[in-house]
Amino acid sequence: MRTTEEWDAECEWTDDEVEWYLMGPFDGGVPGLVRRIRRILDVSQRGLAAMIGVSQSVVARWETGRTSPRVSVMQHLLGLAGLGSTVHDADSGEVVEPMRDDGARDRGGRRYPAHVDLKATGWYVPRGLECTPEPARWRRASRARREPLVLHHTSPYWRWLQRRVFGTPVDHPASRQLAAEAEHLDEVREARQQQWRAA
Repeated sequence: MRTTEEWDAECEWTDDEVEWYLMGPFDGGVPGLVRRIRRILDVSQRGLAAMIGVSQSVVARWETGRTSPRVSVMQHLLGLAGLGSTVHDADSGEVVEPMRDDGARDRGGRRYPAHVDLKATGWYVPRGLECTPEPARWRRASRARREPLVLHHTSPYWRWLQRRVFGTPVDHPASRQLAAEAEHLDEVREARQQQWRAA
């Protein structure tokens, strides 16, 4: 059993931190994960620090909870130890995946806000052209480029209402999925027009 006298002074831990650590075991949290990784790799704080290019005092601060490694650093540490991580829903236990990287982007190439729900409503036509002969040309061009008109609600109440009725989408659709949705809307409109003509 280690005592405070045997503790490595280069760790830069205070006497209170050493005493608290020696009292364990506790639910380790991030400090415990860093120590677990060190145990799996069979390295000292100095050894782990050398592996990832930080100082030994940084690793010591992670292990006492004074600071925490960034998520990217934590993922790197887990990878070094041959471990992986998943995120689970606290209620259902289901695995929660990160949002997709190929999610739809706006016409400026920017990602849509993560909290909004996207919906294709047809093909893109700039605002203000509704009363001109231009919309048909713009629709044909945007369909050829597969650039649908994508809308989302900025009102939290409207989002809440939509989600109560239709559920919360897991992710933003990819651009190709939104284009397919716009094509489906075209097919539905065409079928309705044929019914009206036949009637």
